[in-house]
Amino acid sequence: QVPLVESGGGLVQAGGSLRLSCRASGRSFSNSAMGWFRQAPGKEREFVAGISWSGSNTYYADSVKGRFTISRDNAKNTVYLQMDSLEPEDTAVYSCAAAGIGMTASSYKYWGQGTQVTVSS
Repeated sequence: QVPLVESGGGLVQAGGSLRLSCRASGRSFSNSAMGWFRQAPGKEREFVAGISWSGSNTYYADSVKGRFTISRDNAKNTVYLQMDSLEPEDTAVYSCAAAGIGMTASSYKYWGQGTQVTVSS
């Protein structure tokens, strides 16, 4: 059973918005830091945004700062990524992860399967 399930990806024009959701399945991650990562074709996976277990601390990659917002609803076991002012360079598979540290992908223990985001110019 995949512990995290992402949704909300799709095709959008440059300048548009999408909201990704990541729902925990089978267990609660309300006490865990969570993060969003992305991987574009031919590129390494990169950190996008992270949030502490309480939601009081958030942090972002410089490339998305001011455009993306991460949030969580622990009552719903769900983390969100609001993406505004999307650019073609944001095109990637976006994955959420739980129980890790900061921006280091290898430190996260649980992963979803990812959702495709495509931004057309």
